[in-house]
Amino acid sequence: FAIMAAGAVSVPIYPSSSTSQCEWIVQDSGAKIGIAEKSGHATRLRTFVHEGQKGSVEAGAAQLDRVLSFSEGAVDQLIKDGKDIDDARVEERIAATKSSDVASIVYTSGTTGRPKGCRLLHSNWLGEARAILTNPIGGIAVEGNRALTFLPLAHVLAHAVSLAVTLGGASQSHWSEMSTLVPEFSRAEPHIILGVPRIFEKVHAGVKSKAVDGGGIGAKVFPLAEKTAVEYSKALDGGQGPGVLLKARRALFDKLVYGKVRAALGGSLQYCISGGSALNPELMHFFRGIGVRIYEGYGMTESTAAIAVNFEPDNIIGTVGRPVGGNTVRIAEDGEILMKGTVVFDGYWNNEEATKDSFDEEGFLRSGDLGALLPTGHLKITGRKKEIIVTAGGKNVSPGPLEDILRAAPLISQAMVVGDNEKFIGSLITLDEEALVGWKKRNGIAEHVTVKELAKNPVLRTEIQDAINEANDTVSHSEGIKKFRICARDFTEEDGEMSPSMKVKRFVVSQHFADDIAWIYSSK
Repeated sequence: FAIMAAGAVSVPIYPSSSTSQCEWIVQDSGAKIGIAEKSGHATRLRTFVHEGQKGSVEAGAAQLDRVLSFSEGAVDQLIKDGKDIDDARVEERIAATKSSDVASIVYTSGTTGRPKGCRLLHSNWLGEARAILTNPIGGIAVEGNRALTFLPLAHVLAHAVSLAVTLGGASQSHWSEMSTLVPEFSRAEPHIILGVPRIFEKVHAGVKSKAVDGGGIGAKVFPLAEKTAVEYSKALDGGQGPGVLLKARRALFDKLVYGKVRAALGGSLQYCISGGSALNPELMHFFRGIGVRIYEGYGMTESTAAIAVNFEPDNIIGTVGRPVGGNTVRIAEDGEILMKGTVVFDGYWNNEEATKDSFDEEGFLRSGDLGALLPTGHLKITGRKKEIIVTAGGKNVSPGPLEDILRAAPLISQAMVVGDNEKFIGSLITLDEEALVGWKKRNGIAEHVTVKELAKNPVLRTEIQDAINEANDTVSHSEGIKKFRICARDFTEEDGEMSPSMKVKRFVVSQHFADDIAWIYSSK
C-alpha cells in the first residue's frame, strides 16, 4: 500500500524462487530497491547490488541500488525516515497517481520458458477487487470475519483477494505449510479459505485416510458417507432435489462424519475459493454434500486473477462460473477462451512482440485455454491449448481432466499424462507421503520400505489402477491411460517441477523423469 501511495511499482517474487529466477525478474523489471522478508531472501537479493561500480557492471545485468530486510530492522528505519516526509508530499503523490498507471509488474509462474512480466494497472486491481466484492466474498469480507489464504502473496489471486478483503474490512491470515493444515484451521477459525486444489485434495485424503487407518466402524462408515455426500450434492442440481431417504441418510452421516470434518476446518467456515488449476468435480460434490461450499473461479496473471467465478444461487459444479462484472468472455472458432474487460492487463513489460501475439484483432486476450460457454453463461474449461497431446495415431488428448481425477485418489500426490507422438497414452504417478504411511501399516509393510521398492507391489498397483480406471471412464478408449509408472519421488517446487500454485511444469518433469517416461514406452 505504501508503494502504491508513493506512485511506485511493486514487483513480487515468490519465496521459493531460485537465484536465477530472482536475477531475471530484477534484471527484466529494472527494480531498484529490494525488500526482503527473511535474512535468506536479503542475502539472495544482495547479490544483485552493485553500489559504487555501476560503470563496470555488465550491460543488462540485474542491478539493485539497495536491499531492505525486515529481519534487520528495515521497518523501523522506514518509519523513522518517513517522519521527515511532509504529509503534503504524500497527498501530492497519491493525487498524481492515475488509474492508468502501472501498479505492479507480476511475473507469470512460468510452467514453460522464462516468466513474462505482466503490467497490471491500478485500474486492473481496482476492477478485480470490486468484482470479487460484488460476488459472495462481499458478504463475508466484512469487519469481524476472518480469511485464510494458502497462496503466497506473490501469486496474483492471493494479491487480489487480499486487496478485496482489506477493502471489505475483514482480517487475514496467510499460511504455506501443507503439513500443518489442520492446526492452522483450528487456530485461524476462518470464515473463508482461499487455496489451490491441492489444499482440498489433501483435506479429503487426510479425512479418508484417518477413517480407514483407524479401522473398525470408521473404515466401513466413511465410504458410505462419502457416496451419500456426492449423491446429495448431485441431487441438488436435479429438478426434484434430494429425496426423503437421501435426506435421512445425509442427516445420519452429518452427525457421524460431516460435522467432524467441518469442525476440523475451524468450525466457522462459510465457503472456500479454489483457483490456480481445476478441482475434480466429484471432490466438489463431496464437499458441498458435507456442507462445505467451494467456489471455483478462472483467470490468469494477465487477467489480474479471476475473470469468472461461481457463486450461489447459480453455482454449477464442473464450470468456473460466469464472467465477473465489467468483463466479457467468448470462445474462438478453435475453442480457445478469449477475454476482454477491466481486469485484463495492457501488455507484457519489455516485450511488445509477446503483447501483440496475446491479443486478437478485436483486442481480446488469448488465454491459451480451451473452453465452452453454456446457455446459462457459465464457462467450462475443457483443456489447455498448448498442452494438447497428439498421439502417433493423430488423436488429440487433453491431459488436465484425467490428471484432476487421478490427484483426487488418496494415495496419489501428482500425475502427469504423457504420450505425445507415442502409440498410446501413459501417465507418471507420484505417491502422497502422508497417505503412504497409513497404507503401509494397513498392508503390513515396514516403514523403511521405499517407494522404489513398492512400485512393483501388486496391491499398491491395483489401487493405482483403480484410480486410472476411474479417470479412463471419462474419456474414449483411445484417450485412456494404458500404462503408468510410479515415480521414486514426488514432483517438487524446489526442483523446478511445480509452480508456486502447484501446477506441474511439464517440460521440466519430462526432462527430470525421462527414464520413467521411456520405461512406459519400452516393450517390458
